[in-house]
Amino acid sequence: MLKAAAWWLLDYVYAAYWQTRALMSRTDASTFRTGHRAPIIVLPGIYETWRFMQPIVEALHARGHPVHVIETLERNLHSVAEMADQVTDYLQRYDLGDAVLVAHSKGGLAGKLVMISAASDRVRGMIAVATPFGGSRYARMMPTRTLRALSPDDPSIVGLTQDRTANSRIISIFARFDPHIPEGSELIGATNMRLETGGHFRILAHPRVVAEIAVFAG
Repeated sequence: MLKAAAWWLLDYVYAAYWQTRALMSRTDASTFRTGHRAPIIVLPGIYETWRFMQPIVEALHARGHPVHVIETLERNLHSVAEMADQVTDYLQRYDLGDAVLVAHSKGGLAGKLVMISAASDRVRGMIAVATPFGGSRYARMMPTRTLRALSPDDPSIVGLTQDRTANSRIISIFARFDPHIPEGSELIGATNMRLETGGHFRILAHPRVVAEIAVFAG
């Protein structure tokens, strides 16, 4: 119990720090689009801009990957279907193929929907970090529709859960304790990696995450 409380506290300290850094950052996302390796599309979670994942973006770009940010997603307050449509439009507009999706939390739901849509042939696979593939029961108690849409019985979550056609191309990475997803992020048919740590946000900084993305993306 004490360890879980400590993980919870550290998780929010991490989130507060990087949300503040994201607000202050003036980095132009287009500077990361160059590279000779497989293209990567970053899909942050709800209330997060791409800058919340900037350490991962910089690490992957340094390895030679062109990293694409879909700035029209803004803070990801759209529905999962709307987010997926924007990702699909981006893939088609820039004629990207063999792309790797790197997603956090809600971003992973949009990524999976892209992978079962008409754009599926443009995506090699996805690394999803702390994604509520089966929803979170805490979402039922949230005050906004955007958050309640992440509950296990929401039609969008139910539909994604039932469709397993893309699961084998997904790597789901999650912490042993996630204060936001008590059900966990295990996805049937996917490659599931549970890290012996705690947190919903702080796990993004775990060295295993970037390492697994690097191996998967090549």
